[in-house]
Amino acid sequence: MEYQGINNWEGLLDPLDDTLRSEILRYGQFVEAAYRSFDFDTSSPTFGSCKFSKNSLLTRSCIRETGYKPIKNLRATCGIQLPGWIDRGPSWVSTQSSWVGYVAVCQDKEEIARLGRRDVVVAFRGTATCLEWLENLRATLTSLLDDVPNVDSNGGGAMVESGFLSLYTSGNASCPSLQSMVREEIGRVLEAYGDEPLSLTITGHSLGAALATLAAYDINSNFGNAPPVTVISFGGPRVGNQSFRCQLEKRGTKILRIVNSDDLITKVPGFVIENNDMAVNVAGLTSWVQKRVEEAQLVYADLGQELRLSSKECPHLSKGGVASCHELSTYLELVNGFVGSNCPVRATAKRVLGEHHRKKTGTFVVCR
Repeated sequence: MEYQGINNWEGLLDPLDDTLRSEILRYGQFVEAAYRSFDFDTSSPTFGSCKFSKNSLLTRSCIRETGYKPIKNLRATCGIQLPGWIDRGPSWVSTQSSWVGYVAVCQDKEEIARLGRRDVVVAFRGTATCLEWLENLRATLTSLLDDVPNVDSNGGGAMVESGFLSLYTSGNASCPSLQSMVREEIGRVLEAYGDEPLSLTITGHSLGAALATLAAYDINSNFGNAPPVTVISFGGPRVGNQSFRCQLEKRGTKILRIVNSDDLITKVPGFVIENNDMAVNVAGLTSWVQKRVEEAQLVYADLGQELRLSSKECPHLSKGGVASCHELSTYLELVNGFVGSNCPVRATAKRVLGEHHRKKTGTFVVCR
């Protein structure tokens, strides 16, 4: 359970524990399967759907044997009201509901024994449709509309990014909301396996990381008997404010954010203000800027624990562009190669540690 964050990954992130590395990469493969299963072909009549049947999703997406069985396909719906003329354009432009991920349950006895529990994975892909991009741009914070109190000790309410909340809670006549699908399926899982040790691991990349965070909050808010809920997010944008972070912590939700320092998506939307001061200090304008940002509902907070990586520290990734810094494959490669803050990646660890120890002790240490 330490690898699920029961102790907030204390002592496991720097240097990166090898078992934790393997677990992060394992969950990253579930997100990769979500990308590979999505129909990106805008000329296809099935654009926006899952290319594979539910039962064959993991095998046909060509990831390694997992021991997990997909039990539910998930769809997200854009809540933006479209003008009538949009229907005259290509159908892919106005696709409102699309396949966004899946729920899978561990069924392999050896894997259950290794983990010490039956694990349930909820995996989300990142942004793929035009309307999802539009939702991403709705950067102002909005209050959570739920049926549980979400006010912190300072009297502030939990707020999250408007577009992400819209994608999570919107539905239409032909497709229920992602929120209702998640709640329904988690309810079924708890009914079926509630008498044995369980864990819920929610993982996603980019937009999927934001949806994973909202789903984790929703599950812990609405299921009093929920098992431990952990979020493993890759390249996720900011999601909510300080009160939202407090509510997540209060409910015991564990979040591990994998962040590439060179990825712009992890630095948006809005601003992070800590201890009543701007994270980026603007000389002479700090209080004025902070007031304007607060009035615009753009004050966010970083959530959970962070594993910070950098493309610049990896020789063959350092020359990549802005887009490559955000790709899931980049994140998985960085996790695979990361050693610690003093030895950024395995490929350069020998050189970095060698220089450090020659200066300190005159000895040479190799980091595997």
